[in-house]
Amino acid sequence: MFKGVCQSLSDSKLMSLSEAVRRFVPDDSSVAMGLSLESLIPFAAGHEIIRQRKRNLCLIGPISDILFDQVIGAGCVRQIKAAWVGNVITGSGYNFRRGIETDKIKIEDHSNLTLAMALRAGAMGVSFMPARTALGSDLFKTNPGLKTITCPFSADRLTAVAAITPDIAIVHVQRADEYGNTNTWGNLGVTRDACLASRHIIITAEEIVSSDLINADPNRVITPGFRIDAVVHFSWGAHPSAVPGYYNRDHQAFIDYRNESKTLAFFAKWQHRWIDNIQNHQAYLDLLGPERMDALAIKNHVFSESVDYGY
Repeated sequence: MFKGVCQSLSDSKLMSLSEAVRRFVPDDSSVAMGLSLESLIPFAAGHEIIRQRKRNLCLIGPISDILFDQVIGAGCVRQIKAAWVGNVITGSGYNFRRGIETDKIKIEDHSNLTLAMALRAGAMGVSFMPARTALGSDLFKTNPGLKTITCPFSADRLTAVAAITPDIAIVHVQRADEYGNTNTWGNLGVTRDACLASRHIIITAEEIVSSDLINADPNRVITPGFRIDAVVHFSWGAHPSAVPGYYNRDHQAFIDYRNESKTLAFFAKWQHRWIDNIQNHQAYLDLLGPERMDALAIKNHVFSESVDYGY
């Protein structure tokens, strides 16, 4: 049961990843993930969605890399709203292609900008955002959320981009406190708007830290803690994507996945090894192994300049 507005702002929101997905990602829901483009992709949460055999999901994201392809291959998806789906290193995603070619999934095509505008509209609570983008493109053929309009002030032709309001946003961050306040940095993409546009938010975090540490750097809080429904401590929860300050992108994992998803039979073996056979967090870390984790760990630290928030 959701506590909703009756929940105290001082209540801990820490829970396991399995409980967070079970409670907040029902079948037939729309899920926004991969909101920071090629970094901070919540692979651990996506794998738990697969593990729980969620069905008929609508996945929303700009460039999901291979996460969307994996969730599609597991049979969890009915629709995609995205700018691109595939493997950034090697090209197209095989499960995505099979799904489109056999008409098992529907696609609502976006550019990165139209998706950002749609989430911005959702975050602002308005029905659409006007834009100069996409006019004359083929996006209108598959995307009913794009309409040509005339500006009432200038008479210019514009694109009206309908709001997208996901049921749930799943975001991986560097650190969070137990109440849902987070610090994250690097390329944030459309993370802030997606969180504000979504009904529920799950946070997975590399570290759980004190509220004092989070409050010491308020500009890196992506959304206020009272908007967060679940906080999950999950180190390496974005692997094989990168987490700035923690670990690098695992290029070999993307190349291996390309080879191991070429056919449905190959993908089934990959899914068994990397998802279905993983019983807990430690089992995933054991499968990665200390040598691989050490090779991916950040060696060249580049710290930001400190700032003074005093007044």
